[in-house]
Amino acid sequence: MTARPIVRRARARIDIQTAAEYYLDEAGEAVAMAFLDAVEAAFGAIAAHPGAGSPRYAHALSLPGLRSHALATYPYLVFYVERVEQIDVLRVLHAKRDIPGLIGDMEEA
Repeated sequence: MTARPIVRRARARIDIQTAAEYYLDEAGEAVAMAFLDAVEAAFGAIAAHPGAGSPRYAHALSLPGLRSHALATYPYLVFYVERVEQIDVLRVLHAKRDIPGLIGDMEEA
């Protein structure tokens, strides 16, 4: 079985850009680049094993199919849904944020 492509939805792209800019401003280019590398590594893991992500928020928010994957060394979670042809990354959120309030309706993401 081949890995399906990862599709970064608009909100996820904004989340990643915002976090990278924060790390760039607060900690410098090396940390910002390491964050982006961690995001890409998470996407690779998700593409290879989409069912391994946690369904915790799917149950809590009544959003079937929603899964999350934690970044290594950064306090962020990648929220995604496995589709037939692709994996939709909906959000990339700091773990301390109001996740239920920020996830919203999956179909709008």
